[in-house]
Amino acid sequence: MLNNPVWAALTGPQACFAEAAGNAARYLPEIAPFAALSDPADPAAWRDLATITDHALLTGPSITPRAGWEVDRVTPGVQMIGQSMSGVEDPEAVPLTEKDVPEMLDLVARAEPGPFLKRTVDLGRYLGIRDSGGRLIAMAGERFRMPGWTEVSAVCTDPAYRGKGLGARLTLAVAAGILARGELPFLHAVHDNENAIRLYGRLGFTHSADVVFASFRYTG
Repeated sequence: MLNNPVWAALTGPQACFAEAAGNAARYLPEIAPFAALSDPADPAAWRDLATITDHALLTGPSITPRAGWEVDRVTPGVQMIGQSMSGVEDPEAVPLTEKDVPEMLDLVARAEPGPFLKRTVDLGRYLGIRDSGGRLIAMAGERFRMPGWTEVSAVCTDPAYRGKGLGARLTLAVAAGILARGELPFLHAVHDNENAIRLYGRLGFTHSADVVFASFRYTG
């Protein structure tokens, strides 16, 4: 499952957020930009994908497009797993819900953690930390969820508040909720975000695989 987490999520616990056709599926557009194939080496799966979208963001160890699809962009990344880590709940972390989405989107625009849309919050538990004036300054939450595993995602801190350990605290708090359900946490990071990768290592995550985040366009 970890080598194809989006497919495992969209055909499993998060099927309610999926649009699917044969051996291809994607998240509903307002939820997340990711799509998946049952087998990225199967030309038929790529044909199925073309029936539901003409632009797809996929992730996995290695992805080569088949006939009719072209590469827009490929970003190398890493996958890390928390098989032996311990989560830590944070008393200052507050649950974030649909009513907080405007603030969450504003924080995402400032901190640029990666894809986060107006309904991404529906995918799982999101936590945030606010400053003394009530402004949202850091957050983290859950994205891909598959049997036994849930991804920690959208870990971000307002640039003015970085270096205070807020991202680490929220990562551990989100992981604590995942572990409490009897699941294991995992996460992704782009390969050149060395500070984040070192931080996740200190928190107990270990390298699982090298992956890519690849955007493809259907040309027919």
